[in-house]
Amino acid sequence: MKTRKIINTVLIIALLIVAIVMVSILLNNANSPETVDYTELQQMIKSNGITNVYVEGSYTVYARKVGSKIEESQFPSKADYVAKISSRANFTEWFDSLPDTVIVDGVETPLNKPTVSYNDPSKSAMWSNVLITLGGFVLIIIMFVILMRMSNGANNKAMSFGKTKARLNTDIKVRFSDVAGADEEKEELQEIVEFLKNPQKFKALGARVPKGVLLVGPPGTGKTLFAKAVAGEANVAFFSISGSDFVEMFVGIGASRVRDLFDQAKHNMPCIIFIDEIDAVGRQRGAGLGGGNDEREQTLNQLLVQMDGFETSDEIIIMAATNRADVLDPALLRPGRFDRQIYVSPPDVKGRELILKVHSRNKILAPDVNFKTVARMTSGFTGADIENLLNEAAILAARNGRTQILMADVLEGINKVIAGPKKKSRVVTENDKRITAYHEAGHAIIAKTLEGCDEVQEVSIVPRGMAAGYTLTRPENDDNHVTKQKLLDNITMMLGGRGAEAIVIKDISSGASNDIQRATQIARNMVAEWGMSDEIGNIYLGGSQEVFLGRDYQQHSYSSEEMAGKVDAEIKKIMDGCYKKALDILNKNRSILENMVKVLFEKDTIYTDEVDMLFNGADAKEVIDAINARSKAEMPAVITVKKDEAKTSPAKAEPDKKEIKSENSDNAKSETENKDASLKDDEKKDGAKDAQKTAAESKVKKPTLKEKDKTDKKESVKNSESEKKTVNTEKKED
Repeated sequence: MKTRKIINTVLIIALLIVAIVMVSILLNNANSPETVDYTELQQMIKSNGITNVYVEGSYTVYARKVGSKIEESQFPSKADYVAKISSRANFTEWFDSLPDTVIVDGVETPLNKPTVSYNDPSKSAMWSNVLITLGGFVLIIIMFVILMRMSNGANNKAMSFGKTKARLNTDIKVRFSDVAGADEEKEELQEIVEFLKNPQKFKALGARVPKGVLLVGPPGTGKTLFAKAVAGEANVAFFSISGSDFVEMFVGIGASRVRDLFDQAKHNMPCIIFIDEIDAVGRQRGAGLGGGNDEREQTLNQLLVQMDGFETSDEIIIMAATNRADVLDPALLRPGRFDRQIYVSPPDVKGRELILKVHSRNKILAPDVNFKTVARMTSGFTGADIENLLNEAAILAARNGRTQILMADVLEGINKVIAGPKKKSRVVTENDKRITAYHEAGHAIIAKTLEGCDEVQEVSIVPRGMAAGYTLTRPENDDNHVTKQKLLDNITMMLGGRGAEAIVIKDISSGASNDIQRATQIARNMVAEWGMSDEIGNIYLGGSQEVFLGRDYQQHSYSSEEMAGKVDAEIKKIMDGCYKKALDILNKNRSILENMVKVLFEKDTIYTDEVDMLFNGADAKEVIDAINARSKAEMPAVITVKKDEAKTSPAKAEPDKKEIKSENSDNAKSETENKDASLKDDEKKDGAKDAQKTAAESKVKKPTLKEKDKTDKKESVKNSESEKKTVNTEKKED
């Protein structure tokens, strides 16, 4: 790169010189004297028409005519005529032989000889020779420098492998105010900032700053942002590098880059070195198949020495991020190297609300956007997820030609982040639609019946993303502990779709594959990890965590084959019991199942109000009529909303998206139905009656839910906004 820059610079300079020379030539040509023949010049001299003559060199003569506008002081820099002569001697001989008088028009007239001056030929020749010689030397030197640079560049490129690839930033703009939803993490890191600003405050008490801080947490929780915020608050240099940048195929390169990184850091103290994805270089030694001479291990050894070995510095703080702290080398995690491990967890509902405010600073939001509602609907979202959903909302608003982001755009953004876009153009056969309707209705009925299941939020047979249909449930709160009965109820609900197919269709489909997979995993965890089996008891028999091949490939199971058989028997017992319970519930509510399927066939999507009506004894026709009536009542409001480009989003009608039970053979993310966005899209299609009904239905749900929760509409919206949403969708195989 440096050689290319030098060559480009030389070429630019050369082009500038050529341009200057050409301009000067053009200017000189514009002011150049008139060229005449030598005989013509002689005739003008004989006729008293020339006042000054200047002989330059041996072959050029400049002349100034009588009455010229050129001042005598400007001659011969400026002249009226120029002529070429055979030689200086011939001109001098001719000029000296001129008579004192000449005959002009038959009259003898005195000859006014012009003033003749000569230059020194030897002097001009000397300067021209000097300039030519110097120019040649300059060209030779330039070519030599270019060749040397190219040669050194090739050598430097070969030796630059040992140089660090860390990026240095001395002007970080990120502050703690840009990081929301993690107050405890800020407290831990605030001490680092104070030490970098005023180290004597700590040293006076014999304290030392943590030499290393390891940020551990799921992807997207803001680990890198925290490191930048610390550097920005402390106003110190910030070196950032990925763990994979240390490791190369050449032996010793990684260790060399570690040394070079710390050497640069010493010249920029105080500073912060941030290593992202440190598990790429900091994995346990002796865990691979390369032995102790493994290049990665040599790099790790050098990193350990630099962090707390013979070469240490109190003004260089190491910060690193990983989501696999379990595979890091114990020597790297010991006090003195990474003194602190800060777990950056996904934000809670309050944290999500603050993060929404941070990421919406540069966005134009409509007055109907309510961060509390969105925060409760995004349970389990990380900061990156929240930023992504707001970006999707902004893109959707721009696509629809709006100047503000509506609440409906935000809600659709949540759906797209979790489940993907709606598949309006997907062709669904009647048989698939029938299976999907019974399957989702089975989930909804069991979720509504069992106390351990969350409240049904939405049931839809509209494809979204990879899912053919979905059932969304909304949790009342975010519980960290789950009881055995709640787990059993959730397994029963997951098997409800398969049960409905078996009861009504008298056959089963592949749509329940993901339900069975997730239900079996829960049952296995109950038996092997959580001690929820009476037969097995409180014994841990191995979990389902990720395997670190270099460490775990030689480990053996501590349970016997007999115990493994008991575990499988207990899992089957749980699954069979829950499936039998699901069949019993569906048989008892067969009429509700049939009515719900009829409504789904007619309207595609139903919400909490419709489910409640069906369980209160209403038949399919009554539910459909109620939806149509509310749809007509809401239609003027919808038109006004479109005109003003602002509409109110239904607080309860929007699905929560935590868990999804969907019908798809792939383990794709489930999908969710956004009522407001569906309304906006479907109303634009003339003649698409079913789509318009679904959209109207989506819009209708909001006032009904409000009336059910509270008499006062405003209080109802607050209630519905404060409810957290977890989405369970069943995946279906095509």
